[in-house]
Amino acid sequence: MSINKQGNAFIYTKDDGCKGGEITFKPQGDNIIVADHTYVDQPLRGRGIAGKLLNALVEYARSENLKIKAQCSYVATAFARDDRYQDVNADA
Repeated sequence: MSINKQGNAFIYTKDDGCKGGEITFKPQGDNIIVADHTYVDQPLRGRGIAGKLLNALVEYARSENLKIKAQCSYVATAFARDDRYQDVNADA
């Protein structure tokens, strides 16, 4: 299992090399990215993969001094429930 940035996405790759999930984003103005989609394949759900994808995006935003606008419902819910994301939440 690995998570790697590919373009405007972080991709979860299974041990067999196949894609198992992704979180995508798009730039929006100065220092803001919009998290617009999170997906994990059905058989892999419930294993914390979406959270790992979000954490990869958050670490990227922190390293690039970016804020994240949550358009994706998964990211919006995570931002509302967990204060550790507030430093990158564009709407905080």
